[in-house]
Amino acid sequence: MSSHHSTPATGPGDAAEPVDFAVDLTSQEILRRAQVMAALGPDWDPVEVLRGEEEAYDLLYSGLDAEQQRMYDDLVAAGVLPVRGGGHAAP
Repeated sequence: MSSHHSTPATGPGDAAEPVDFAVDLTSQEILRRAQVMAALGPDWDPVEVLRGEEEAYDLLYSGLDAEQQRMYDDLVAAGVLPVRGGGHAAP
């Protein structure tokens, strides 16, 4: 049966000393962003996407009954939802 003895750390690179370790992911991040843009395609229009999202939110909060409007107003007042259309859902 062999005995296991630990030896004290004595120099650079030993487990007792911290090792300066850095990885530069800049090139991988540039590649990732290029791949995302390629996947979106040449017809992707970020302004149109944002406009569509705003229209969807306007539609989502339109035509609320009195109770739903009260709940919407409470959520806006609590900071859960952003103010839309002067603080009230679109009619």
